[in-house]
Amino acid sequence: MEEEPVGDDREYQAIIPGLPDDLALRCLARISHGYHGLLECISRKWRDAIRSMDYAHMKARHERCGNWLFVSTADGKGQWDAYDPDADRWHPLPTVPTDCDESFCGFSCVSVCKKFLVIGGCYLYNKRSLAINDVILFDPFKKQWKRAANMQTARTDFACAVISNKVYVAGGGNSSCTGGLSSVEVYDPCADRWEDLPPMPFTLIECFSISYGGQFHVLGKREYNIQQDTYLIFNPVNQHWCIMEDLQLFCKLTHNYTTIQNGNIYTILEEGSIKKVDMDQKVWCTLGEFPAVVLPKHMRSLKPFTFGFVAFQQYLYVIGGMTLKYNLDTLSYGIVKLNSNRFCDMRKLPLEWKDARPMPIRSGRILGCAVMEE
Repeated sequence: MEEEPVGDDREYQAIIPGLPDDLALRCLARISHGYHGLLECISRKWRDAIRSMDYAHMKARHERCGNWLFVSTADGKGQWDAYDPDADRWHPLPTVPTDCDESFCGFSCVSVCKKFLVIGGCYLYNKRSLAINDVILFDPFKKQWKRAANMQTARTDFACAVISNKVYVAGGGNSSCTGGLSSVEVYDPCADRWEDLPPMPFTLIECFSISYGGQFHVLGKREYNIQQDTYLIFNPVNQHWCIMEDLQLFCKLTHNYTTIQNGNIYTILEEGSIKKVDMDQKVWCTLGEFPAVVLPKHMRSLKPFTFGFVAFQQYLYVIGGMTLKYNLDTLSYGIVKLNSNRFCDMRKLPLEWKDARPMPIRSGRILGCAVMEE
């Protein structure tokens, strides 16, 4: 009697009929990650293929990480959502590995070497904060989180920027140094290692930074003068700090509403204008107005706040946030959480804002926002 085939031999089906599986994986690897949820619904074979390590290795080998816009909200308890600009689709990232369920803030997030990092920050316990030195890494090929090497110093509200494929952090604070930190570290993602750098000339709190001209620009406040920013520049080549006396150009920058693309600095000012710095003339140039919020059955446009502002390719994105709405029935103001996702082409003036697919939930305050480009 002839034996029937058993196991996988009997059940085998090609991923794409008529194509070898390795070629089929190469075809699927070209499809943007925003469509993966739909592709997994086609068949179990496709679902297993897209979730396989072979597929992840194929994408990594050809450096097809895709384009990602990462967003974390105050309502998300440390979890992240990803937007695919090519597919105009949102999807949640896997749960972040953490030992704590408390509110999380004060962290920095950056993309470097096809990796997305969430660095430092603090947990809030009964109105007390606990700064951490954790670093969590998201792999866009495997779609998995893992722990990277910890910073040598726990810190929150610190300066962080990517320069020449390395991550620089400086200043901030923790429970041991409430007056601020002067320490500086650099992370090499290839070696998964942090190293100390020469400290800043003094401690700085409430820091943020930008990477410009291959240098680490840090703005923060000194404990004795929290009303005025202090501006420092670190040169990674000679590892020297320079105190900048002229704050006129960068004094208007704020952490949440400043973004850089192709060596250009963009910011949103309090009056609602979007500006770009002209480094040659040392002046800010107005590009256009910030998009107002229009709510149904509300007579006037409203001003949003605590939103995300980020540049991707030639576009500026404004995501989520909140606004204040006056209720005529109760004669009081109420907070409205937004899930809007709007963008404009920074090359076309005046700026013309368009709607992209909104976030799956009304986000409220945006805690972190970053992009990864293929």
